[in-house]
Amino acid sequence: MNFQRRALSTLALTSALAAAFPAVAADPIKIGVSGPFTGGSSSMGVSMRDGVRLAVTEINKAGGVLGRQLALVERDDEAKNERGVQIAQELINKEKVAVTVGFINTGVALASQRFYQEAKIPVINNVATGSLVTHQFDDQPENYIFRNAAHDSIQAPMIVEEAITRRGFKKVAILADSTNYGQLGREDLEKALALKGIKAVAVEKFNIKDVDMTPQLLKAKEAGAEAVLTYGIGPELAQIANGMTKLGWKVPMVGSWTLSMANYIDNAGPGGEGARMPQTFIQEPTTPKRQAFIINYLKTFSPKGARIDSPVSAAQGYDSIYLLAAAIKQAGGVDGPKIKAALEDLKTPVEGVVTTYTKPFTTKDHEAITANIPVFGEVKGQKVVYAYPEDQKKASEVRVKDANAKGALTVKK
Repeated sequence: MNFQRRALSTLALTSALAAAFPAVAADPIKIGVSGPFTGGSSSMGVSMRDGVRLAVTEINKAGGVLGRQLALVERDDEAKNERGVQIAQELINKEKVAVTVGFINTGVALASQRFYQEAKIPVINNVATGSLVTHQFDDQPENYIFRNAAHDSIQAPMIVEEAITRRGFKKVAILADSTNYGQLGREDLEKALALKGIKAVAVEKFNIKDVDMTPQLLKAKEAGAEAVLTYGIGPELAQIANGMTKLGWKVPMVGSWTLSMANYIDNAGPGGEGARMPQTFIQEPTTPKRQAFIINYLKTFSPKGARIDSPVSAAQGYDSIYLLAAAIKQAGGVDGPKIKAALEDLKTPVEGVVTTYTKPFTTKDHEAITANIPVFGEVKGQKVVYAYPEDQKKASEVRVKDANAKGALTVKK
């Protein structure tokens, strides 16, 4: 009898304690998000961030990862290398993030990601495209830097193929900004042209925030350029288009994916029409997954004119979170080396907006996008559409990674 009373008493005490101190939910998994949310690169940064937010909301509503919610720690790097470095140190040392996504600007990525490499914290670059980004630590035994964007060694040959082979231009000029992004892209363009036996008739540089491209454009015009190949971001690309309009000299612009940025399309107006660029994602519902993504993005963030400012950034941001969620689940926790190992050998395909990622990474290949995946977009009616019917058809099919796809330059290690 005493035993029963003691047992009941213990049970009552346990129940009282449980009521007084409810079970504490597992700590959330912190994910760093670094990008430019203000300034000239912000249309890319905000779109990326919103794509990331959308994915996290979906995952958390479905129960999170390993029974834990995902928590974003967002920081505006202002497209400045030194700011990116400060943020990396803060996210690692103070916020204790398990992983990080982002980096819009190649220079910021190259300056910042060494801290994650040293801390053994995986990074997925979801927008920065400089060819060297994932090869920065090739001299080290392990590499914690991944990417799910079409790097410039894919884009440059596509740009040259479009201008030289598809459209038959013999004389082209290159206009590239003075950042790491612009100058590394220029190098890739010159390599791709050399493979066709062609040298640009003019190679001109401009700076961020330049508003008068007349000197550069005059040199290109005087050299007989039939097309202008570009590497820059929206505001300055718009100044190139506007400069052509002022000079009464209009030749096609073919450039990197950033010609799809809203602040190029809006600032260039009619003068920006016809520009073509590689794209991993165009805002058209060519698959059920893309349709659902577009509907949810527009409903959640209500962008002006029902147009995502930077559709590529939004889609790749969204996909980067699902890739990391799959890796964390497979790793069984948030240990950096285990997440890295899981990314390098994902057992389960991840259905994304850009593509379905089947074995997207290996120990020696940290690029999820191969040359068979991007298509060509064209600015038409103040938005980006498919440049060719075959590209639209291609986008409605499942395009999986193909390491043997033609069109990529060999990256110097």
